[in-house]
Amino acid sequence: MLKKKTILVAPLHWGLGHATRCIPIIKALLEHNYDVLLASDGPALLLLQKEFPELESLELPSYNITYPKDGKYFKWKMLLKLPRIQQTISAEKCIVKQLFAAEKIDGIISDNRFGIRNSKIPCVFITHQLHVLSGSTSYFSSKIHQKIIKKFDVCWVPDTDDVVMNLSGKLGHLNHEPFPVKYIGVLSRMKKKEIPKTIDILALISGPEPQRTIFEEKLKATLKKSEKKVLIVRGIVEGEQKWQNFENIKTINFLLSDELEDTINKSKVVISRSGYTTIMDLTMLEKQAFFIPTPGQYEQEYLAKRLKNLGIVPSCKQDKFKLKKLEKIVVYKGLKSLSQKPVDFNELFSIFEGE
Repeated sequence: MLKKKTILVAPLHWGLGHATRCIPIIKALLEHNYDVLLASDGPALLLLQKEFPELESLELPSYNITYPKDGKYFKWKMLLKLPRIQQTISAEKCIVKQLFAAEKIDGIISDNRFGIRNSKIPCVFITHQLHVLSGSTSYFSSKIHQKIIKKFDVCWVPDTDDVVMNLSGKLGHLNHEPFPVKYIGVLSRMKKKEIPKTIDILALISGPEPQRTIFEEKLKATLKKSEKKVLIVRGIVEGEQKWQNFENIKTINFLLSDELEDTINKSKVVISRSGYTTIMDLTMLEKQAFFIPTPGQYEQEYLAKRLKNLGIVPSCKQDKFKLKKLEKIVVYKGLKSLSQKPVDFNELFSIFEGE
């Protein structure tokens, strides 16, 4: 009997979005008779370990990305971190080299981890950012990112290839693709359920500090003025779940996939960052939402503005958010599932079979 092939799945830890969108891929790999080795760092790794306690995992060095309190300095903070990021990439390459030498992996799926690749085995890079927005330096940041993607065998973009009916807009669609790109469809661990709506407002908080905490405090201060039933999922993955009450607000530190799917389905309205994974999940569940992009994160600001201009989801800057703004939700269409065929994992995974 042939030995199962082992695929290394390694999402970036930058909030939880990269890890959570890898969950349906990991499940599909297991269903297609592959072994999976999980690799990440921080809460992203902890989340995957909780979702897949039976799988082997390893801790990777951290890119250690944080946000400044003033979002306009984010780009310059990232530039200062470049030497540290380069060190992390080098360390990742060494780890992969050791895993390959020990015959522990037969293929790689890297979600935005630049150093998780090896020229001797099939390597996939997952991103929705073929264009990387960084203000006045967007041309250069995009070219640098594309140069990195070229080093992988193929780039999987979690979106449709339709240039009009898609979620990522110009982020995930190039006029000319200088490397192999496969549009794999909207990728989500969520399924829509018709169940009674028992939560008036669900707030999903995520992302690096200190902006995660700033966002949480802003929402608590604003939503406590509401007479609505509010639940805040704080996006802090810890050893155990912790529920707390704060006036009319209930909070929990984290929810696993099935619990979160259930909770979002039970909610009338969702407030969240305009992170791409969140947008995919809410699209799959066809939710009414309100977006507050992370200050200084051009990608989230672009996605929020695009969906607002299309009349799909209202949004505003973090410091401008007031309770009254939620009244705008009813005049927007809300996120609707894009008509698409199911993700063809047989075809996607053929890269690991040399077909």
